[in-house]
Amino acid sequence: MKFKSRESKGVTIIELTGNVMGGPDATSLNDQLHKLIDDNKKKVVVDLDEVKFINSSGLGMLIGGLTTLRNSGGELKLARASKKIEDLLKMTKLTTVFDIHKTVNEAVAAFK
Repeated sequence: MKFKSRESKGVTIIELTGNVMGGPDATSLNDQLHKLIDDNKKKVVVDLDEVKFINSSGLGMLIGGLTTLRNSGGELKLARASKKIEDLLKMTKLTTVFDIHKTVNEAVAAFK
């Protein structure tokens, strides 16, 4: 998994690419989120458009990110999940945990 960050309207958008499988990637993403929190940037959208596969560790990584941000008074939203990933989120009942949007712009607008 790779990721890059950008900002739009005061919201940090983290674009994930490849397979999301936890491990060292989880550490990298967690470090990035802590850096954002230190910079007082607590509104984050994770763009899943380029994610091919996500396993249980990858889901745990996203839950960890959500928890980290919420504990600091922030929020993490998901955007552009593929049908396969959306089905996985429904099956694991994570649709009740995450705020999920069809587009990045919708997710950014949901912060207002």
